[in-house]
Amino acid sequence: MLKHLFQHTRCIVLVVVSYLFFATIGMAQHRIGSTVPPQVEQMYVKGLKYLQSSQRADGSFAGTYGTDPAIAGFCMMAALAHGDDPNVGPYAGMIKKCLNFILAKQNKTNGYIGNSMYNHGFCTLALAEAYGMVHDDRIGPALLQAVNLTLSAQKRNKTGGWRYTPESVDADSTVSGCQIVSLYAARNAGIPVPDETFEKALKYMASCRNQQGAYGYTSPTGPRVTLTAIGSLTLSLARKKNDSSFASTLSYLKKNLNFRDSSYPFYFEYYMSQALFHACDDTWNEWNKKNIRYLGASQAPNGAWLSDFSTGYSTSCALLSLALNYRFLPIYEK
Repeated sequence: MLKHLFQHTRCIVLVVVSYLFFATIGMAQHRIGSTVPPQVEQMYVKGLKYLQSSQRADGSFAGTYGTDPAIAGFCMMAALAHGDDPNVGPYAGMIKKCLNFILAKQNKTNGYIGNSMYNHGFCTLALAEAYGMVHDDRIGPALLQAVNLTLSAQKRNKTGGWRYTPESVDADSTVSGCQIVSLYAARNAGIPVPDETFEKALKYMASCRNQQGAYGYTSPTGPRVTLTAIGSLTLSLARKKNDSSFASTLSYLKKNLNFRDSSYPFYFEYYMSQALFHACDDTWNEWNKKNIRYLGASQAPNGAWLSDFSTGYSTSCALLSLALNYRFLPIYEK
């Protein structure tokens, strides 16, 4: 009797929550539609249509890294970030294929997704962003299992960070930054993540920061703009923007608004946009105008952005760097 009553009540709650959620989405689309630059919407739709048309039946994409589940994660987030109904909207099929591919790549025993912590971290982030938006009962358990894998990997790592595998005992700022962002997204979705986890991870990130606020790969030496953007984003998500270190990091990024990463341009786009959006409205607005012009000039006629790795990767990361104009993804909320 009580079991049936609980199930009935739970159904009512889910219906009400779903109604409120999609009503909010509809209002947000109407409100934001008048403020998003028309060029962004044109680029975004072209990019999403390209991703949809280039996706394979199993949910993967073409290119060197197209079969990595992280690429499906990026593409799923790019579709979710546009604000369409993810369950019946124009890109619902693509989202479903991406989700199926990610879940197929998850180890059912330990929760590890793919063959590297890069794949695992970005897929965990994608699952966290999809949780509560996409109607699929598999997401919650998969997300919880993925988070537990991330937490156990940190416990084995003496640095407090992460590197290429769950067994790694050393760390770097890119892999660690990826896990930190994914864990904040998971916590926002309601998955428990201990405060100690973030404290240890941010302490490791600080060990990679020099006196000018710039971040290196495994130490403060050899700082890079992309790594500094990652470090800045983790501080913003940790609500540490009042720290003196944050001010120096933002100052470093402001001096490099015209920088373009020739080695990993779309990885840079992805992180720089988020870092500046969370850090400073005026600086992000300046960057956003430059980024719109840059991506508008470099988008191929078919809607893709080209890359030696995978057009699924480059196109989805380019779109996600523009997605701050929409602000639908929970991780893009301030």
